[in-house]
Amino acid sequence: MKSVTFEDSLFEDCYFEDITSSNTFFKNCTFISTVFYNTDLFEYKFINSRVLNSTFLHNKEGCQLDFSDDNNAYMIYFVSFLGTLAVLPGNIVSALLMDKIGRLRMLGG
Repeated sequence: MKSVTFEDSLFEDCYFEDITSSNTFFKNCTFISTVFYNTDLFEYKFINSRVLNSTFLHNKEGCQLDFSDDNNAYMIYFVSFLGTLAVLPGNIVSALLMDKIGRLRMLGG
């Protein structure tokens, strides 16, 4: 679930399994007899919510990386472009050397 906000919802006899959420919150919700198995739905994601007779089993532990708002496609391609641009002077020098001394001698060197 990515960037979902549930407000004033009732979840009764539900089973949440293998849920990975990013920027997802439950506001003023009620959970009755619900099972959360292998999820990353922690206490801070339930804002003013009531949890009655519900079970949390095998919560995901460790650092859950969240790339929801920090990275966008533009930045990923821009960083890749800068890396390619940094290699350009070496490529130009090697092309000029290959023209000057030849392909076989360049390979041998």
